[in-house]
Amino acid sequence: MTNRPAQAPLISLKEVHLSLGRDAGRVHILKGVDLDVAAGQSLGIVGPSGSGKSTLLMVMAGLERADAGAVMVGEEDLTRLSEDALARFRGREIGIIFQSFHLVPNMTALENVAIPLELAGRRDAFEAARAELDAVGLGERMSHYPAQMSGGEQQRVAIARALVTQPPLLLADEPTGNLDETTGAQIVDLMFSASRERGMTLVLVTHDPALAARCDRTIRVRSGHIETVDAPERLVAGA
Repeated sequence: MTNRPAQAPLISLKEVHLSLGRDAGRVHILKGVDLDVAAGQSLGIVGPSGSGKSTLLMVMAGLERADAGAVMVGEEDLTRLSEDALARFRGREIGIIFQSFHLVPNMTALENVAIPLELAGRRDAFEAARAELDAVGLGERMSHYPAQMSGGEQQRVAIARALVTQPPLLLADEPTGNLDETTGAQIVDLMFSASRERGMTLVLVTHDPALAARCDRTIRVRSGHIETVDAPERLVAGA
């Protein structure tokens, strides 16, 4: 994703539709979504359960394929890539943080973080993974397995894994959903500071208005549509 104009959006969705399920159980989730997210911007996505906000994030990640419309990340339309090409693109360009960590249980923290670099054929995979674990404060926990770590530590491993390829785009789906308030606040600080220091675009789905308000801008999703774009102070006030 080089030679991109300075003001071009990193993410651009145009008339995106997505349905899930089959036959009579098929449900129209996203309904003609248009959205641009500038490079280096942080965007919060809020909305009621079932509104389509997590599905919207998965479309940006290429983990769900739109039925219609264009999903541009940089200069690539994810809807036109083969599954193999999409996996390679995602491995290079997108870091993803999930609510449930998604760590490999029989791998150490170091091995979990090294996975995307090993898949990319990087010879320095473990050296880079050690540096990322140090950066998230887990330098003393590299040889521990997920079951030996707290929820907050596991999410730090997941963040290190998302950041280790130095992607321009970081996507987070309810990253504090399984954490207590204090630990969640630490994870949020870590995520925002990492994205700011590295100039990354950050898109996060959250039920927490205060967390969404930390983003540069916020959108509300309802029934598969982007309903409103709110200023941070309105979110906190509950307006």
